[in-house]
Amino acid sequence: MKAYVFPGQGAQFTGMGQDLYNDSASAKALFEEANDILGFRLSDVMFTGDDQELKETKITQPAIFLHSIVKVKEAGSDFAPEGVAGHSLGEFSALVAAGAMDFADGLKLVHARAMAMQEACEMQKSTMAAVIGLEDKVVEDILANISEEIVVPANYNSPGQLVISGSIPGIEAASAQLQEAGAKKVVTLAVGGAFHSPLMQPAQDKLAAAIEATNFHSPRCPIYQNVDALPHTDPEEIKANLVKQLTAPVRWTQTVQNMAADGYAEFIEAGGKGSVLRGLIRRIDRKLASDSL
Repeated sequence: MKAYVFPGQGAQFTGMGQDLYNDSASAKALFEEANDILGFRLSDVMFTGDDQELKETKITQPAIFLHSIVKVKEAGSDFAPEGVAGHSLGEFSALVAAGAMDFADGLKLVHARAMAMQEACEMQKSTMAAVIGLEDKVVEDILANISEEIVVPANYNSPGQLVISGSIPGIEAASAQLQEAGAKKVVTLAVGGAFHSPLMQPAQDKLAAAIEATNFHSPRCPIYQNVDALPHTDPEEIKANLVKQLTAPVRWTQTVQNMAADGYAEFIEAGGKGSVLRGLIRRIDRKLASDSL
């Protein structure tokens, strides 16, 4: 079976989508619709913004979402998923692509998510770090013993690559202990804050109301959601999981493993660089085929 997967923050690049805007009237119309909905010209930042501008959460999230959906729309009838999944922000792209949300509603939610996360980041300085070369259980046990600061698993990206999230002192304490435990590397990430941690609770509270007020439909195929790595088609279950997502870890390793066990053998990455999730999928299971739109 064939699945489509959708990237999150980190897949952006300068010039993202400009070729589609220039070459396709339908793509140009979708970009302009997004500009109108947001009230600023997101497309201009995507096409000419520098790396720093594109890294801003309030820009990155709607930009990657828009790029993914334009890619799907341009694929037309060739886009025929039997299952979908998205990494963090990418879950919103996956839901729109699978018909669980309308494009305009999805973009509004993504914008609300980005702004709420930006505000939460400004409330307390926090960060994330990638831990390379340790088993997940070792990382989990070390973090569980750091009680004076918030630091938790955030992204289970692939075996031997787990991103942790929390307060700056928490990340510093964890980094030292993880290196002592044999981690090959612990790399602090250039992100705005502690995504997928309890420090995002203020953002989750704000987003919950927006999600509840949005009209969801049954998707055309199952979506494997971040919080439990399981397939869902019930709109109420999908909404509940989306609300939990901001403070819960992204279980990407488990998602790909579960999808492979369920018979998905081909994965197509839609949006961004087209290589971020493919790289993780190869590290999770080299038997799986992958490509990009």
